[in-house]
Amino acid sequence: MSHPLAAAVTSAEKATGRRIAVLTAYDYPMARLLEEAGVDWLLVGDSLGMVVLGYPDTTSVTLADMRHHTAAVARGATRTPIIADLPIGTYDTPKAALEAARTLIAAGAHAVKLEGGLSHADRVAALVDAGIPTMGHIGMLPQRVREEGGYKIKGRSNEESDAILADALALQNAGAFALVLELVQPQTTARITESLGIPTIGIGSGPNCDGQVLVTQDLTGAFPWFRPKFVTPVAAVGEAVREAARSFALDVRCQRQSR
Repeated sequence: MSHPLAAAVTSAEKATGRRIAVLTAYDYPMARLLEEAGVDWLLVGDSLGMVVLGYPDTTSVTLADMRHHTAAVARGATRTPIIADLPIGTYDTPKAALEAARTLIAAGAHAVKLEGGLSHADRVAALVDAGIPTMGHIGMLPQRVREEGGYKIKGRSNEESDAILADALALQNAGAFALVLELVQPQTTARITESLGIPTIGIGSGPNCDGQVLVTQDLTGAFPWFRPKFVTPVAAVGEAVREAARSFALDVRCQRQSR
């Protein structure tokens, strides 16, 4: 990541064993709070489709949505590297990927992320050649959840493990600065992490990565209606909001009745 604000972990730092903490942010106050907490990278994920916009998955998120939320995060985080997802349908070709990425960079992102391995290495190469730092995303691809019929663990068989490793190497060779491994079987994750010179960032893929990313709402219990099996919330923000609202509503009603 070449942006002057991006104190990013490089392949050289990977060798030191320094692990990378990544959380999602979709708005100004959360971005500011996470920066103050010392999170390494912020991801404006298209997961905002579910936890912010109320869609059933990420496939309804538009480039306009991503631009809007990226700009808000950039106003809140002035020192932390910001990575923004390219939403579905915006990187079908290298040219399209470049146009979409430039939109998000102009909104305040320092880098972009896209889903897909060997089949999308040409998009990564085009972005990197244009000076746009790019993160890959392999394993379970949320933008294909409808095609796959759900969120499924990847890399269980030798054939799947070999295919994911080939994806990872292709993206590294194309110039990706890091890879997200989502719902990848832990032994396959370890194999990939050991094979690469760039950091791997896991989500639901076990501990064998160079870092971890989580949806902040999952971590904090701010989206209590659904929680991935691999997440253990460390707070109960959703319940705290409910209780605060109940208390407020009760106070208001009591004031009216006392008149």
